[in-house]
Amino acid sequence: MTTKPFVELIKEQMDVEGLQLPMFHAVAVKLQEVLSSDDFTIEQVAALIIKDQALTSQILRLANSAFFSGLSKVTTITEAVVRLGAREIASIAMMATQQNTYNSLTIPELRSYSQLLWRHAIGCAIGSRWLAERTGFKHLSQEAFIAGLLHDIGCLLILKVLEALLLSGETELKFSRELAAEIMETMHTDCGYDLMQKWNLPDLYSVIVRDHHKEQSDTNNVLLSIVHLVNTTCRKLGLSTSPDTSVMVAATFEAQNMGIKEITLAELEITIEDAMELAVAAP
Repeated sequence: MTTKPFVELIKEQMDVEGLQLPMFHAVAVKLQEVLSSDDFTIEQVAALIIKDQALTSQILRLANSAFFSGLSKVTTITEAVVRLGAREIASIAMMATQQNTYNSLTIPELRSYSQLLWRHAIGCAIGSRWLAERTGFKHLSQEAFIAGLLHDIGCLLILKVLEALLLSGETELKFSRELAAEIMETMHTDCGYDLMQKWNLPDLYSVIVRDHHKEQSDTNNVLLSIVHLVNTTCRKLGLSTSPDTSVMVAATFEAQNMGIKEITLAELEITIEDAMELAVAAP
């Protein structure tokens, strides 16, 4: 048994070959690949999803949630794809599989922390997509959703490593929310970036995972600016491990340089708050 600080233990674990990392669901990844082409069909999308019964059930549940549903319920994946569109279904699939990972923690204190992270991830995903569409970057809305969903993936990774350490009995150290917050603040961007590199995910997302807390000097990276701004908005709304209700979002560099007005930011807050329905919509 060791008394090394958690930060040191986590760094050691990150370097272990064969470390069990939180992974994307294979179907969710394949859906993103299919949608990247211009000639996919609804049948292709539906055929991919129905291979996984659990995922099919989750997607139908989300598609029928108050956030997405229409006047009548959809009962098949094909109906869901037709009603919501293939790209929306792909986003739902990514969201459902990510929620499974956030829900996989078994230590109550860590699970409680992961649920707060999950609500933050949902808020950033839905908010980023909405803001992209509202500010003239609709063509980037799918990427904005995924970037918002994944930007704090390093926090989830750290929680998974922490849980493995605590369950192994290799440390005498005790977990606390304050300690977790300190570890997250110092490590999550670099850990997340390393994870994205190991997954060979596009730099488009890796850069946002690494830089979403850094002060910006330009807005050439539109997606980074959007996620940065939505992340700040979530902190203002209390949907964060480091909430700050006093933050002036309209005065941020991103809002000023993108010319985003206060009325739009107010609508963004409502959109994020409405998105919280999704945080509990899936099992």
